[in-house]
Amino acid sequence: MSKKVLLAGESWIAHTTHVKGMDSFHTSTYGESGKWLIEALEADGFEVTYMPSHLALTKFPFTMEELQKFDAVILSDIGSNTLLLNDDVFIKCQTVPDRLELIRDYVEQGGGFCMIGGYMSFTGIEGKARYNQTPIKDILPVEMLDFDDRCETCSGVIPVIEDSGSPVLRGVEEPWPSFLGYNKTIRREDADVVATVNGDPLIALREYGKGRTAVFTSDCAPHWGTMEFVNWKHYQTFWANLVRYICNK
Repeated sequence: MSKKVLLAGESWIAHTTHVKGMDSFHTSTYGESGKWLIEALEADGFEVTYMPSHLALTKFPFTMEELQKFDAVILSDIGSNTLLLNDDVFIKCQTVPDRLELIRDYVEQGGGFCMIGGYMSFTGIEGKARYNQTPIKDILPVEMLDFDDRCETCSGVIPVIEDSGSPVLRGVEEPWPSFLGYNKTIRREDADVVATVNGDPLIALREYGKGRTAVFTSDCAPHWGTMEFVNWKHYQTFWANLVRYICNK
């Protein structure tokens, strides 16, 4: 039976002002960058439900019953405000279940969780992702910074493997591709740091309650994740291994 994965994030809307002399006009575009990860997991037999950030605002599960329909939850480049401040809270000033507390309890009861890096992951750009101030901080295999945690490595950085026997590296051979950046985090004593970049965790795993969590502190897609990475021959194997790990299978 295929494992069910909920992926939220990896989308954006851009509103651009064009100035041409005395004249200006605006254009808007919508983009998604989850296709590489989704295709990799589906090719390995996972059933992926994808929620772009603007849909996760209202559609991400509000109950444990809804969340437990999935074997694993992945948040990728989606800030904590999206899951905390839906319209009922921000506009109607009503109380709703805290979906970040729900994720923590879901993992404690046996669910799998992964956070993937990005400008709106971990603490994030200008501290705006702010997961360090939420219940997510309790379950991650790393500790988060209290300020903008981006490390921009524009000349490229190659991962260093620390635990070559980890199940998430089964069938994955070196060398790894380079990355153009990541979210800086701090090791936890009770976690397995599988790989690092510049001495900081890149891949880390942890058991929490009856469940498992993982982080990949760089990007599953461009720009931090280079085209070399998304086209890497081990891309599918690595992500399938990691999600299989957090699914406890």
